Amino acid sequence: MIIKKNHKIPLDKFIDYCLYDKKKGYYMKKNPFGISGDFTTAPNISRLFSEMIAIWTISFWKSIGSPKKFNFIELGAGNGEMMKVMIESFKKFPSFQNSCNIFIYEKSPKLIKEQKKNLKCKNIKWVINFKKLDKYPCIFVANEFFDAIPIKQFVKNKNNWFEKFVLFSNDKKAEFLNKKINIKNLENKINFKISDKQNFIEYSPLGIKYLKDICYNIIKNNGGLLIIDYGYFEDKMQNTLQGIYKQKYSKVLENICKSDITYNLNFNFIEKIAKNFDKVSTNFTTQKKFLTNLGIYQRAEIISKNKTFSEKSDIFYRLKRLVDKKEMGDLFKVMLIKNSNNNFKVGF
Repeated sequence: MIIKKNHKIPLDKFIDYCLYDKKKGYYMKKNPFGISGDFTTAPNISRLFSEMIAIWTISFWKSIGSPKKFNFIELGAGNGEMMKVMIESFKKFPSFQNSCNIFIYEKSPKLIKEQKKNLKCKNIKWVINFKKLDKYPCIFVANEFFDAIPIKQFVKNKNNWFEKFVLFSNDKKAEFLNKKINIKNLENKINFKISDKQNFIEYSPLGIKYLKDICYNIIKNNGGLLIIDYGYFEDKMQNTLQGIYKQKYSKVLENICKSDITYNLNFNFIEKIAKNFDKVSTNFTTQKKFLTNLGIYQRAEIISKNKTFSEKSDIFYRLKRLVDKKEMGDLFKVMLIKNSNNNFKVGF
């Protein structure tokens, strides 16, 4: 996208430009993960997280009949750390490993390069289209994936709805403005009455498309989608848009193309989208409860045996970051979308 003076674009187009522009986009030109990046995700905090997701995946595979061929897809694999540990865990379960076709869905050439360097595995394929997956059962895992998808925002004022736009003074300076819209046209487009009982709307059109495509896949081929992300479950939508620059919160219109732009998922809205499909059901919990139910404390005890005091301290310090209510434990939520005839509840 070429930005011109007095160029006016919807918020989601602005975010897409900032994050995914081929030349300037934040995710397209750097690796933002880890100590030297702008943020650290759970797989980079402790390998225990990835081990738990691996065990969950194997358990879910068994719940769909242990198919001899199935697809495992990580959506947005960051620097590849979670997939790396999961593959190491899969090797301990030969029947699972031999049945598993591994895929990564990733838009950023820069991150694909990082993933390939970290993984060094010939059996992984990178895809940019879910529809090109082999028609086997699919298990999708999305850890901090949906929060990186561009969103739209709308505000209600005196029974009128306005969409948030961004006006560029030049390619480095911008300001917000609101543009009046017909909300019914939007609702007809997405086939969902999104404005019901709302005064503010925050949602991702592309996120809805991903959800719908995956739900169709689950119904047709069997499988499920595990979403792990920060968010909330209230009916009322909230303005959660934020920028992150050098590991600190920043204003969204500052440091254009140099900072991450993200938001908190409304899992209540995600559930409503999923439940539009008659043959799909959901489970929901916090990251703390999910990891605890999977046995992360017991696993920490096992790997800490025969370790020095400082090594044990490090293991449990990292574990605390994952599960403590004041850290990631309650802030991050977990949702499973699956076939309604599958009663699988491990972790929930």
